[in-house]
Amino acid sequence: MKKLAVGTTLAALMMSGVAFAQTSATVSTDLNVRSGPGVQHPVIGAISTDADVTVEGCIDSANWCKVASGDLQGWAYGDYLNVKAGDEVVSLYPNRETVGVAIIEAPADDTDTGQDVAVGSVGGAAMGALIGGPIGAVAGAAIGGTSASAANVEPTEEITTYVTTNAVEPVYLDGEVVVGAGIPETVTIYDIPEQPDYRYAQINGQTVLVNPENRNIIYIYR
Repeated sequence: MKKLAVGTTLAALMMSGVAFAQTSATVSTDLNVRSGPGVQHPVIGAISTDADVTVEGCIDSANWCKVASGDLQGWAYGDYLNVKAGDEVVSLYPNRETVGVAIIEAPADDTDTGQDVAVGSVGGAAMGALIGGPIGAVAGAAIGGTSASAANVEPTEEITTYVTTNAVEPVYLDGEVVVGAGIPETVTIYDIPEQPDYRYAQINGQTVLVNPENRNIIYIYR
């Protein structure tokens, strides 16, 4: 299959005698960067929507890619990385073979990046997967209006104090926590006193505000 013309360059680096490809990408939403490839790893920073990132490579068997943006280096969820393919912008991870992103191995001490490992490592309940979210350019455009308005949510100090001091049961879901992602019905979302427009939960190690009507994440405490 002919590879698409994307922003992929061969880095002038040699590691163990092998040249590694690096891929230029952007992010489709404010995106967590974690210390390792999986939701069991802590968030060490976030990359802003449309920011440029360098992708060192992705794990073929798990949706995690090693990235760098400025001084921030770590692992990001591959569905939310975009690359330019000719006149189109496509999601990187589902198109990793077509765009020629380097395939890398998980760190030697972290060969299993699955949900069960996350739960076993840090405690909490496994309850399925996050629904939707601005995955790549196409889905991002489709829900652009919702994401834009959700991104403007600024919780009051009263809400912030309540949700950050009243811990709830942590839940771990396949997928990354992003604004616009939906929380499945099997997961409990909790009331905030005198705030009927908001619920909250702790998903993948982060406290989030949720729209109770559609169960979409509208704010992430980082």
